[in-house]
Amino acid sequence: MEDETFTDISGKAISLSCQDHSSLCKEFVVSVPKVSIGKVMVYTCCVWLLAYAVFFFTENTAVLSSAIFITLVGMMLHIHFVKVDHETLLFIGSLGIQLSSSYASGRETTTFIEMGKIKDIVINEAIYMVRTFLQPMWVYALARRHQIIYYLCVLLKDPSEPNAVA
Repeated sequence: MEDETFTDISGKAISLSCQDHSSLCKEFVVSVPKVSIGKVMVYTCCVWLLAYAVFFFTENTAVLSSAIFITLVGMMLHIHFVKVDHETLLFIGSLGIQLSSSYASGRETTTFIEMGKIKDIVINEAIYMVRTFLQPMWVYALARRHQIIYYLCVLLKDPSEPNAVA
């Protein structure tokens, strides 16, 4: 089993482990660090302090209640739908490819693609344009900050046209 450390598009650390189960079965697992409780606490405290400042001037308790509700619901949605702990790609010889994602909440999604439906597997590249929400569009055009990213692309056969790609 080989473990290597890389960085993602945002510069955060990710690890890749490769494991050979047999000559026809190979597994790749990409993992990211767990959710930082310190970062969650900082964001929560900032939102609640901002809500308390608004409450201090308006004396409206609905502001505090809605800030607490929004942060709790936002954290639950982020952990359940966005924060991926690890993704697995399992190649099984003449059978197919299994893609699995495990989220921070424990939710898992699995997709299996039969080998008969696969036309080809390629490593593709794309240009990822970097822009923050605070930058106006003209600053974005002048800065030209971009990165070239590479990703694995599974091309599927089109059922209606066997020679075309779906």
